[in-house]
Amino acid sequence: MSSTIPQMFEQLPPGLLESWETAIDAQADQLDRQLVAIRRHLHSHPEPSGQELETTRYLAAQLREQGLSPVTFQNDAGEPVGMMVDVTLGNPPEDAPLIAIRSDIDALRMQDEKQVDYASQRPGLCHACGHDVHSTIVLGAAFAGGRLAGQILQGMNQLPPETAGLRLRLIFQPAEETSSGARWLVEQGAVDGVAGILGLHVDPERPVGTVGVRYGVLTANCDDVLIQVRGHGGHAARPHHSIDPIATAAQLVSALYTWLPRSVDSRSASVFTIGRIEGGFAPNVIPEIVELHASLRTVATASRERICQRIDEICAGTATSSGCRISVHYEEPLAGVDNVPQFTRALELASSRVLGSSHVHRIEAPSMGGEDFSAYLARVPGAMLRLGCAAPERQAHFLHSPLFDIDERAIAIGVRIMLRAAVLLSATGVTSGSPEGS
Repeated sequence: MSSTIPQMFEQLPPGLLESWETAIDAQADQLDRQLVAIRRHLHSHPEPSGQELETTRYLAAQLREQGLSPVTFQNDAGEPVGMMVDVTLGNPPEDAPLIAIRSDIDALRMQDEKQVDYASQRPGLCHACGHDVHSTIVLGAAFAGGRLAGQILQGMNQLPPETAGLRLRLIFQPAEETSSGARWLVEQGAVDGVAGILGLHVDPERPVGTVGVRYGVLTANCDDVLIQVRGHGGHAARPHHSIDPIATAAQLVSALYTWLPRSVDSRSASVFTIGRIEGGFAPNVIPEIVELHASLRTVATASRERICQRIDEICAGTATSSGCRISVHYEEPLAGVDNVPQFTRALELASSRVLGSSHVHRIEAPSMGGEDFSAYLARVPGAMLRLGCAAPERQAHFLHSPLFDIDERAIAIGVRIMLRAAVLLSATGVTSGSPEGS
């Protein structure tokens, strides 16, 4: 981490943080019960990626009730999917940086098996990744921002002009689970004019009242890989008249799982997993084609390039030995989240002031999961936080579990941290646009 980053925040005017924090905390306390109710409504009414129409309308209505003016994004059918709202607190100068805070709003296609009053009312859909929580936290930041405008201006008129206000953009993103929503919102102009962006994700492996931060790479690069094995179909009784793509696919799975891990430095995290194999339609018929659907996760770009090269080589060699034609198709890759130091430090310091430094933990290694927050970071600097949400009195369930739930005290904590981090960034100015490890 750059040595100038901590000094930047330490040189803030005396009383600045305290003035903001007092006002933010008061609003978070007042909003707590309302936000819990909103989160439970969202949790019980999940919608899948790209179809978050009711969620968007509900969140937009909540913002309008607070006197705010959300801008919704329209899909090809002219329906609202996702939105953003700009909030100005106090009286910032015209050149004050616009700080964005992002949430995601889509749910997963899975059954909710929890026995709670706010369980999903929609069979086969469940908020099992916490996106209902993320959107509630960012909604709470918008509520607090809208209510604080006058108070901040009156209470801070003795402070330097650059600290007298804050410009925020709150983003409610669809389709995170399909890794397409962030790219689409960037294309729609969601980060136009934005100086930097903050994000968070709930973490059920951390107790409520704690957070995890990481300087540099937080999540892995992700590639979806489709391998098609095309043979020559025929009767199961006469395989010598055929070229069997099932046997070739089995050979290919073994070869890929054996040689890919031995193709890159074992100190550089990578994982290749075949999650679906499709082929055949009857036990007595050798099919024409088998498809393997795989996921490649890497931290280092060099590892990704080497593994992709080896996939191509192994497939080519297997094609030669089997007589099948094998093609490899890589979907557009999802880059890893690479946290920028200034933004990471703002989240770390804000969390320390909310929770105490002993409850703020440095994350030692990147997650091999994917996160399309990286699409914003390709355009503007930013960072993402892991927000502890596990309730101490009950068993925690991992993300994407049908029993996943949170300790709802995490909501107000998230509002406090995100707003305080935005204050720090606005007051000091956004200076670092290049990722840098600690």
